Amino acid sequence: MSTKNVYTRIIEQVFLNNFKPGSREVSFERREIIDVANELGIKLPKNVGDVVYSFRYRAELPDSIKSKAPSGTEWIIRPAGQAKYKFQVSKFASIIPSQMLAETKIPNSTPGVIERYSLSDEQALLAKLRYNRLIDTFTGITCYSLQSHLRTTAPGIGQVEIDELYVGIDKRGAHYVIPVQAKGGNDKLGIVQIEQDVAVCSAKFPFLICRPIGAQFISHDLIALFEFEATRQGMKVLSEKHYRLVPPEDLTDEELKQYKSRRN
Repeated sequence: MSTKNVYTRIIEQVFLNNFKPGSREVSFERREIIDVANELGIKLPKNVGDVVYSFRYRAELPDSIKSKAPSGTEWIIRPAGQAKYKFQVSKFASIIPSQMLAETKIPNSTPGVIERYSLSDEQALLAKLRYNRLIDTFTGITCYSLQSHLRTTAPGIGQVEIDELYVGIDKRGAHYVIPVQAKGGNDKLGIVQIEQDVAVCSAKFPFLICRPIGAQFISHDLIALFEFEATRQGMKVLSEKHYRLVPPEDLTDEELKQYKSRRN
């Protein structure tokens, strides 16, 4: 049996064991994954948490779960404390780059040796952001990488990992904290990750202005960047830009002239 089918059977049974008709929230604990696997006679994956991670960031939930979400919503999985989770209905779960957005060419400053030896899509994306100062370009402030893969905890959530944490300063002297979630390959940005990043920054850096960012590879050299804002309706996309990294000679005078006339 494939890993995908194993994970699907486990998450489906965990959900059904806890679901009640009309529920908009379904809580479960990590240990239930082990119990369900034993009940179904399924060999547990080495990393039990990967079952949850898979459906939070990579795979779609099975139809048996999706069909029980109220019309116009879908289920997302949120952390709910140490080794605790909950399915929750949401109108917006995944962040997908717009197909209608214009591209902006950026002269590629990624060192060739980095391009050659990047070990994963996520690591490659973080490196491209860093070497091309795309967070600076996107936010309009001077940014510095503070820490990569920051593992910490957030009140009421539990363990959180931020792919890269930047701090920044603007022309007024105001200070910012900029958590970045980066996804490549088949992984997808989820609104829950952004909410978790904001919760960490609120707890750890209460006096800094938080500007949460999501980064997604569209193709090898085309990167989508999103900035988010907390609203009464939940986390929303405040702005989105697509940057294509090109050799300097591929950026023409005509394109530079066009960029000068852009409103934003």
